[in-house]
Amino acid sequence: MTQAIDNPFRGAGLPDLPRTPGADAKAVAALLAQCPAHAVTPLIERPDLARRAGIAALSIKDERARMGLGSFKALGAAYAIAREASLTGAQDLATALEGRTFVTASAGNHGLSVAAGARVFGARAVVYLSHAVPESFAERLAARGAQVVRAGADYEASMQAAARAAEDNGWTLLSDSSWPGYMDLPFRVMEGYRQMAAEIAGQMPEPPSHILLQAGVGGLAAAIAAELRRAWGAAPQVIVVEPEAAPALFESIRAGRPVTTSGPESSMGRLDCKTPSYLALADLACDADRFVTLSEEEAAAGTAELADAGLATTPSGGAGLAALLAGIAGIGPDAHVLCILSEGPADA
Repeated sequence: MTQAIDNPFRGAGLPDLPRTPGADAKAVAALLAQCPAHAVTPLIERPDLARRAGIAALSIKDERARMGLGSFKALGAAYAIAREASLTGAQDLATALEGRTFVTASAGNHGLSVAAGARVFGARAVVYLSHAVPESFAERLAARGAQVVRAGADYEASMQAAARAAEDNGWTLLSDSSWPGYMDLPFRVMEGYRQMAAEIAGQMPEPPSHILLQAGVGGLAAAIAAELRRAWGAAPQVIVVEPEAAPALFESIRAGRPVTTSGPESSMGRLDCKTPSYLALADLACDADRFVTLSEEEAAAGTAELADAGLATTPSGGAGLAALLAGIAGIGPDAHVLCILSEGPADA
């Protein structure tokens, strides 16, 4: 059953989970300017879908072609690795990280970003996948030069395996989630995601009334919300959308502390994360106004409708738009809504 909760911590945050300061979208832009694959992604207006959703206007940030990797995730791990390379001071960045191995777990495009970043700067990538991840994705990772290892029944189990491998082999763990004692590199991954929000602020002459942000561990939602709060202040209503089967942020806000949830496997595989990122939860507790859950049926219907409208994506990539089309976000008819189309279709 779809659920919704207003955030009682808005503006103040969770008392026992302080925010980490220092993220700098300008530093991200400066580093990305040196990458020949980087280009600003489009912000598109869809009055047809706005009418269908019963709102005044709909803007969509389309990340499906980001840096040739098909997802916003290209901005995260690859940026964190590029930053590591730049800090070496090496004259030839293509070999700056030779001898280093970056290891991660992935339910989707984060692994591609790790693989691509490692390859560019001379490092090695090892990506752990749960047995629930399709073999087609393992093949895409291998094509990017990553070593793929299967471990565990779900994302959490594969992440535990990746963390053990990092410790046993002296590799660098590069997760897009964070937990006590592991914050520095996930912070940089989220910092990279802020590039999306910086682009949006430059593409929209006026801020929207509502922003719908899908979330797994919460990195995308937290980064965009934080950067757009910096640009636009308190006015836009930020609504976080999670799978009904994995409401980790929703339940953490309800409990006032980080909570690990349980539930069935979700078709929104990229968002099917049962434990929140501590960094993301800290930011969203301060910046988000509302949290809602999206059912499997609502996600499927929304994904099909987006495909019919020429916006092919996955249930994860279109979850914010699916929530809007399902009418579960509680948004009125005068609203101008911003959504993120975060990835292309699975077979792209």
